[in-house]
Amino acid sequence: MGQKIAFGFGMLANQMFPAVISIFIVVLVQNLGFPGWMWGVVSLVPRLFDAITDPIMGFISDNTKSKWGRRKQYVLLGAIIMGISFIVMWQLYKDNTVDYNFTYFLLWSLVFYVGLTIFSVPYVAMGYEMSNDFHERTNIMAVAQFIGQWAWVIAPWFWVIMDDKSFFESGEVAVRELAIWVGIICMIFAMIPAIFIKSKSTLNEKYDSITFKNILKSLHTIFIINFGQALKIKAFRKLCVATFLIFNAFNTVAAFTYFIIVFFLFNGATGPDGAWWWPTLFGSVGALVTTFLVIPVVTQMSKKIGKKKAFIVSQSVSIIGYIMLWFLFIPGKPYLFLFALPFFSFGIGGLFTLMMSMTADVIDLDELNTGKRREGIFGAIYWWMVKFGFGIAGGLSGVIFSVIGWESGGATQSEEALFGLRLFFSGLPILGTLIAIYIMWDYDLSEEKAGEIRAKLETRKASNTEASEQ
Repeated sequence: MGQKIAFGFGMLANQMFPAVISIFIVVLVQNLGFPGWMWGVVSLVPRLFDAITDPIMGFISDNTKSKWGRRKQYVLLGAIIMGISFIVMWQLYKDNTVDYNFTYFLLWSLVFYVGLTIFSVPYVAMGYEMSNDFHERTNIMAVAQFIGQWAWVIAPWFWVIMDDKSFFESGEVAVRELAIWVGIICMIFAMIPAIFIKSKSTLNEKYDSITFKNILKSLHTIFIINFGQALKIKAFRKLCVATFLIFNAFNTVAAFTYFIIVFFLFNGATGPDGAWWWPTLFGSVGALVTTFLVIPVVTQMSKKIGKKKAFIVSQSVSIIGYIMLWFLFIPGKPYLFLFALPFFSFGIGGLFTLMMSMTADVIDLDELNTGKRREGIFGAIYWWMVKFGFGIAGGLSGVIFSVIGWESGGATQSEEALFGLRLFFSGLPILGTLIAIYIMWDYDLSEEKAGEIRAKLETRKASNTEASEQ
């Protein structure tokens, strides 16, 4: 359990940074005057860059020879880069021009996402390596997601703090100061897996040499051969595409929550006499439901009915939640949307608890086929799909704002813009989830098949050990 908790603190950092960014980024539009296209660019470009560097980091991590193992040193280095660059990234001033703030934020975002790549790829691979047991893998990811979900409980409260003039005179002042605390604390959380998770020396392993020349030569291997081999595995391909659809449809509209509550429910009024803590309650209550209800229920469902059926059930419940939110966003009665949150939360809450566990099962299948353990490559490819889509989602958010006619920094918004925002908020995730369920319907890597694969691997390992001893 100590190892699971240490891994979970890494997940808290891994989720706290994007959770806080999703809160702080509102300031770019509301306080610093970024138009929709700038929102799209600063969301899209760094994440696409991150998606490109992930597979390279996976190759480096998988082939590292060190007395500390393949992962720990990178997790530590990435944590430091993330923490420092996050602080610097948000030192934005309204007195500067919009173009200056846009360029400054974009460039430091690239540095931050380099740190995120160095941290997250080996960190995720650590989790895949922690157990060979079919159900224990789900338990590991459930503990990690339980701890990580507190990021989404805590982060929405920054909206209350940022809107309270007794704390900060404006939003951009708030993010400058809050970023310092977030950067330092999350940097410490991100270091914990590097310090406490056990690893064995890889000094004597037969890995590929890691040199700049070899990395350049290996780009073809990384992006063509490894991607091709991994995505030839039908089960893995389904996991990647389904995650891409659900997570990134969700992320496209996630930031809309604040604007729907403030402008549709409260006609643009913030502070104690307006929306004040209602955006916070949406995020915080949803995350609490995920932490204490969704993750335990999904974990038990996966043991009772299997991971695939648990996925289909949990995502179907989330569709009900999105439909309810369309009807329960009612001006003058903001409390009604709380009734939809237990249903809505099953979407993302169930997704990664199951998908990361299922990816570990696929890695066993790959080892059976190739004779190699490639957690770093598979983790990089899986999260490449997530991050690539995350970038697309950020860009698409900006496009949607432009299409519906949203006025950046406006005190109020037109009825047409609000209707369009709500339509995308409910409709896009429902569409993505339905397609994902269809894709996963014939996923066939069951507990029985995973057990057979594991048994064959153990037999092969025992034969190799016996041969080497002779």
